[in-house]
Amino acid sequence: MDKSIYIVLSQTGTVFSRALKFFTGAEYNHASISLTPTLETMYSFGRLNPYNPFVGGFVEEGKDKGTFKRFKKTIALVLEIKVSEEKYNQIKYFIDYFVQHKCEFKYNYLGIVCACFRKNHTSQKRFYCSEFVRTCLACFGVENSEELPKIIKPIDFLMLNNKNVVYAGFLSRYSGV
Repeated sequence: MDKSIYIVLSQTGTVFSRALKFFTGAEYNHASISLTPTLETMYSFGRLNPYNPFVGGFVEEGKDKGTFKRFKKTIALVLEIKVSEEKYNQIKYFIDYFVQHKCEFKYNYLGIVCACFRKNHTSQKRFYCSEFVRTCLACFGVENSEELPKIIKPIDFLMLNNKNVVYAGFLSRYSGV
């Protein structure tokens, strides 16, 4: 039986996201992963406090909480990816580990700066948003995820073969699949 996971590409309009847009030229500069079609909880690396862009780490986001609640004009593209129940459970277990050990993980500031200049910098316990989402997919063999670039931008998730775009617009208006 197939299950679905959801990748949310977004652009909040913050100073940091506008700077990333300047460097990347991409419409979307944040990526999250959700295990439910409502996007009630999404997982990523970003601001730990919606009012402080300088302290980042593993975050549990929602379309109506945290940074997305503060920035109501966030635009988003929601991708649905069908996976086997086994892969879904593996990804869920992986994410649950991050939830339970969130204090151990930090934001990969150096990685995101290097990525803007097309240089790769990985760290075992540090991620930036799309790096984390790519890891969730690639570790468990989601179709063609291993072909995604190592220096990944949120827009690169459109390269996935088995994706289905289920929504484009203001994240605050998203009502589920």
